Amino acid sequence: MAHRISPMASSIQEPATLFMARRSRELRAQGQDVIDLSLGEPDHAPPSFVIEAAHKALDGPWHKYPPVNGYADVREAICRKFERDNGLRYTPEQVVVSTGAKQSIMNAILALVGPGDEVVIPSPNWVTYYEQVRMAGGTPVPVLSTLEENYRTPVSRIAAAITPRTRLLIFSSPCNPSGSVFTAAELSELAALIAAHPDLYVVSDEIYEHIVFSGRHIAFASLPGMMERTITVNGLSKGFALTGWRIGYLAAPEWIAKACSRVQGQFTSGTNSIAQRVTIACMEADPALLAPMRADFLRRRDLVIAGLAKVPGWRCNLPDGAFYVLPNVTASLGKRSGERHLTTTNDLCMYLLEEAGVSLVDGDAFHASGTLRLSYATSDEKLTKALERIALAIACLY
Repeated sequence: MAHRISPMASSIQEPATLFMARRSRELRAQGQDVIDLSLGEPDHAPPSFVIEAAHKALDGPWHKYPPVNGYADVREAICRKFERDNGLRYTPEQVVVSTGAKQSIMNAILALVGPGDEVVIPSPNWVTYYEQVRMAGGTPVPVLSTLEENYRTPVSRIAAAITPRTRLLIFSSPCNPSGSVFTAAELSELAALIAAHPDLYVVSDEIYEHIVFSGRHIAFASLPGMMERTITVNGLSKGFALTGWRIGYLAAPEWIAKACSRVQGQFTSGTNSIAQRVTIACMEADPALLAPMRADFLRRRDLVIAGLAKVPGWRCNLPDGAFYVLPNVTASLGKRSGERHLTTTNDLCMYLLEEAGVSLVDGDAFHASGTLRLSYATSDEKLTKALERIALAIACLY
């Protein structure tokens, strides 16, 4: 019997981050000592008030199907958070609660993008943006940047990529995979560009809002004229260390939010009811409570930058947020280890996994040629050991 899948499903690539995490688990199951720096998953325990809220919610009555777009009081709490932290006044009808920020982004893309539409993506970019646009029938248009530009795509280059077919622009700041943060001046320049194109909308992925090391996070929708042009995406995974709870949310003009809710209604319906009750506690929490985790990430960033400086030929910038470093590793390409000839960054990535026991992600997946992504969302001990292994493995190349 023929095993035939759809053209769309057959064209989708497994995310490089998930591939490397899966491969790491396989090697560990075989008894190999692997330090996994591939996934962006905080190793911190959730805040205590999260667990308390979950226990309280289990007593009920939150055991039936929730509304597709989220409980009204959850959306109200999200609105209060936006006003308190970002100076944005949304109504509950403009908010949709989803099963993770990934679904929120997919909802927005499916609501706004169709065949023939183009989506501009400043790069390096999160791996999933590209495939989600393709799944919607649109054409992703990555706009590249370099380490020398601190991995912040110049707005002039973004402007040059816009055509009459451009429907959407997607970006994250702080950025996955680079940790770079757009400056206030750059965001203002980008807002002016969006204002000049009346049919162009923005998905602003702000999932790393609470992990900014200097200054304050600027919500793109807070810039003049941008609230009506922006779909703001956020969630609990990164700032609250709740990756497994799968809570994301978006806020947008009401007509877009309603379209996103219709899309979600045909996929997952409402998000997990207990996790939604926990969301209220997270939205009402003082953001200052997250400062210790942010301080941990800052310390780890500096540890990693210092360690990578000892790797022969590798070059780094200094990330301003999130928990990633994106070193340029081109100096290691073309070298050999025994019979292995490392001609590509994927070759180098697999060499470090199989020979050094360190799992990184090939930068090509993020439209960052010549790089590897390292997540430092793990312990100092593991990071120190991984950096020593990397430096030794690279020093052995010839």
